[in-house]
Parts: sequence; C-alpha cells; structure tokens
Amino acid sequence: MAKSKSSYVCQHCGAHFGKWAGQCADCGEWNSLVEAPNVSMPHHNKSSTKPAANRAASRVSSSSPTGNYSGTHSAVMPLNAVSVTLDTRLPTGISEFDRVLGGGLVAGSVVLIGGDPGIGKSTILLQTATNMARAESLAGSALYVTGEESLAQVAMRAKRLDLPADRLRVLAETNVETICAALTQEQPAIAIIDSIQTIYTDAINSAPGGVSQIRESAAILTRYAKQTGTALFLVGHVTKEGTLAGPRVLEHMVDTVLYFEGQSDSRFRMIRAVKNRFGAVNELGIFGMTDMGLKEVANPSAIFLSRYDKPVAGSVVMVSREGTRPLLVEVQALVDDSQGSPRRMALGLDFQRLSMLLAVMHRHGGIHTSGQDVYVNVVGGVKVIETGSDLAVLLACASSIKERALPSSLAVFGEVGLSGEIRPVPNGQERLKEAMKHGFKHAIIPKANAPAKDAPQFKGINVIAVERLDDAIESAFEL
Repeated sequence: MAKSKSSYVCQHCGAHFGKWAGQCADCGEWNSLVEAPNVSMPHHNKSSTKPAANRAASRVSSSSPTGNYSGTHSAVMPLNAVSVTLDTRLPTGISEFDRVLGGGLVAGSVVLIGGDPGIGKSTILLQTATNMARAESLAGSALYVTGEESLAQVAMRAKRLDLPADRLRVLAETNVETICAALTQEQPAIAIIDSIQTIYTDAINSAPGGVSQIRESAAILTRYAKQTGTALFLVGHVTKEGTLAGPRVLEHMVDTVLYFEGQSDSRFRMIRAVKNRFGAVNELGIFGMTDMGLKEVANPSAIFLSRYDKPVAGSVVMVSREGTRPLLVEVQALVDDSQGSPRRMALGLDFQRLSMLLAVMHRHGGIHTSGQDVYVNVVGGVKVIETGSDLAVLLACASSIKERALPSSLAVFGEVGLSGEIRPVPNGQERLKEAMKHGFKHAIIPKANAPAKDAPQFKGINVIAVERLDDAIESAFEL
C-alpha cells in the first residue's frame, strides 16, 4: 500500500529523499533539494530506490503507446555478429556547426545544446532546420517543435532572418506523448525540441521543468530517436553558474553536449562540444552574430589577435588547440601594486591554475608577484582549458612586471610543471604551422615539440626550444 506524501528531489543529481536536508547525501551539492508534492512513496519497498530514469524506461516500454516504436524486442547476440556500417553524416548546411558535431549529424543521435538566454540557441537551430528541410537527400524531412514560443513567433524569426521556411514543418506542443505521436506520423530525419524544460509527460504528476519531468521526458525522446533513427536536438536552459539546468543524468543520456560560450552582447559566438560520442571533445566552432543570424567565421584565429601600432607590455600570442584545430589567441596580463590584499583574477583561464603558475614563476623564474594584483585575460571571450597556455600566461605576466614588450611576431605554447620544466603539448608541429600561416617569425616552444633542424616546412620561423622556465623567460626578452 502506498500513500501520497511530499518528497524532496535534488536538482543536481535527481536523488529522492523523504525529508529536506541542507546537503544532498548522494552528490554532496548544497541547497539543491526542492519539494516535489504528491509523489507516491511506497512503504518498506527497497525497489523504490531504483533510479527514476530506469523506472521511467520500464513504465514507458510496458504501458506507454510511445514506448516501443519498432514493435520488436532486442535479442542477446555475440558482439562480432552485430552488423556495423559507417555512420552516415547528415550535413547541417553550416560547416562550423558540422565541425563541432564531428562532421555532421549522425542518424539516431541526440544532441543537447545549452547557453545563456539570447545567445543564439534557437537562431542556429532554426537555421539548421531550414537548411536540412531543403536538402534533397532528406526530402524535406525536418520538424521544429517549440514549447516556449508560439508558431507565429517562430515564423517571425524565420522571416527576420530571411530563411527559406516553405519546407520546414513546425509544431507547438509540450506534451511528450503528443510530440512522439507527431514524430511517428511525420517520420522526420531531424527534429528539434525547444526546450526540454517545457516538456512534460503524463506519467509524472509534477510541473514541467522539474527533475523528474526533464529526466523522463528526455528518456522517452531518446528512446524514440534510437529506435527510429531520427537525429534529435534538445535545447537546454543554463543556471546562473553557467551549467545546464536539470539533473546531471540528462547529460549522460544524450550523445553530444554543446555549450554556447561568449557574451550575449559580443559580436562573436562560440559553440564547444563538451561531450561527443561521434567526434572530438572540446571542438570549437566560431560564429559571428549578424542581422541575418549566425554566420561562420572563415579565419577564427584573426578575430582573437589585436593589432597594435607597436608592441605593448603584458601581451603574448598563444597557439592553443581546440578540438582538431589549432587557434591563435592573445593572452593579456596586468600586474600592478596592490592597494590592499593582493587579488588574482583570470578571465578565460582556470583561476586555480593561475595561482599555481605564479608560485612556479617565483620559485623557478625568479619573478615574484607578492603584494601585487594580477589580472589575466584571454582576448575575444574564448575559454582556454588546455595546459598548453601555461607558458604564454607566465611570459605575459613577466612582460607586465618588467614593463618590457615582447615582439609582436612571437608565438608561444607549452605546459609548465611544478619543478619549472617546460613540458610538451599535443600536436606541436600543427601549432607551428598555424603560427607560420599568420606571419609569426619567432616561436618559443617545449624542446620535446621542436621539429628537426633540417625540416623544410619550418625554415620561415625561428624556433626556440626550451626545457626550463628561466630559459624561456630569458630567451623571450633577448628577442
């Protein structure tokens, strides 16, 4: 016998509890438990601890009309008996978007895309939907499901962006069972759900946007995509901390997770793949926001490089690698006497790693920043998460402290270890080629990444290979 009572659900991991607590016992998140009224809580039934996602899957497969689309059941078989075919990529019509996805959409894949309000999620997906609806190979097979806007608002956006909307099918609906019925009838090659926070299922007695509703609605949609081969886009909201709203299990359900980076008031937008089962993780796509929507940037390295009339102190160009592409970005540092307690601030970089690098520079480079404020910024709003930025950050700080500008034709990359050694980074020669393509004449790099001295493709650049941090600082100021 079950009785109806209130329970509390963690908004971070989705765990259920009988009473409120300040900290989730499962994931350790603070102040994340929210009351979910009218939830059936069985007495003395340990099977109730089964994850809600599994309970949803079993309930859908057994009772929901949308549970089993193929009409068949899976069978156990040897792995070598499974037929394997090369995944067919569906081009989106936007090459930078295809790059982030790993070469295009894979049939049956589920892509979760998140970002701040107004940053361009609906815009790029509407552009993608209209492009793919007109593709001859897809025979106009695209469906855009909106749960936040009316059909008139979607049509107004398409008209403002001058998009060909004659073949795109649209639906305004928030009930997942109704959406699945429409998908079964239309059988589109691509479907867009905008957004997952507005979708609900009749199997859960709670308001849309809750952890249980998001998780189970996503489970039903994912099941549909896998069984029918429809490529599915899910739009997700983000929290004030910049992470996707809803349970973390939502990110584990899908095949690809994309994040919009950059400020909503900036001219440029960046989409990063933080998870991708069909392509490179941390792949970055660069777009420019125009009156006609998001346009891909042909030469992304150029937008992150400032052009000065003469070299300035505290500025160094770094060769980063985002996914499968090397990228030139400018790192700026400002070190000044502190008027109180010294501050450390990093924009586009890991703050904790900056503090560690400053300690390494003091111990092994002979340059200290105690009693001084240190501000480091990556130009253009891009976030650099690889350790290959270490050497550029320290050289920019050293340049600001000494008030000596480094040559504008200098490019730098390399990881700095705690003992002051300069460690190699992946794809060093590809980074050098990118620097040469943009006219850089000098490069300070780890010795282990140095090309052969007689390599003809690197004759146009002065490669300075270093093993220690003090050698790198000395070499930079001798140029």
